[in-house]
Amino acid sequence: MTGVLGLISDTHGLLRPEALAALDGCECIIHAGDVGELDVLKRLRLVAPVVAVRGNVDGGNLGRTLPTTATVDFAGHRIHVIHIIGDLDQASLPAEVSAVVYGHSHKPSIEDRNGVLYVNPGAAGPRRFKLPVSVATMRVDDGRLVAQIVELDVQS
Repeated sequence: MTGVLGLISDTHGLLRPEALAALDGCECIIHAGDVGELDVLKRLRLVAPVVAVRGNVDGGNLGRTLPTTATVDFAGHRIHVIHIIGDLDQASLPAEVSAVVYGHSHKPSIEDRNGVLYVNPGAAGPRRFKLPVSVATMRVDDGRLVAQIVELDVQS
């Protein structure tokens, strides 16, 4: 894969048109858990192929179909996906991981930890507290992964 990777998390069953617009044109979309409803994944798949992991609120049939972690190969980089960063066992990370994408906290974040990019796209579903509603994108620039938070302009 090359191009742009879309990152989304914590939709909790609400897939906003602003999120779909922000992810339009992405080559692949990663959903980092708390999907909420299968319809969210169906609608995202109309934009691009989707890799999704189970979040702590993903129960029932949806929860049974989603893995707890996933690894995505993107433009020569390995990206590990998990919902709750506290559940990440550093020792069991797949070899040569360039990035970790996670969710759960609803707080968007991009951080470099010892050469590994950690990205939380924030929450794209219902707003919690005064946190922004956001997604993120990731691309390769000069051989390195670069992520950007995209704050969505939503009313509530």
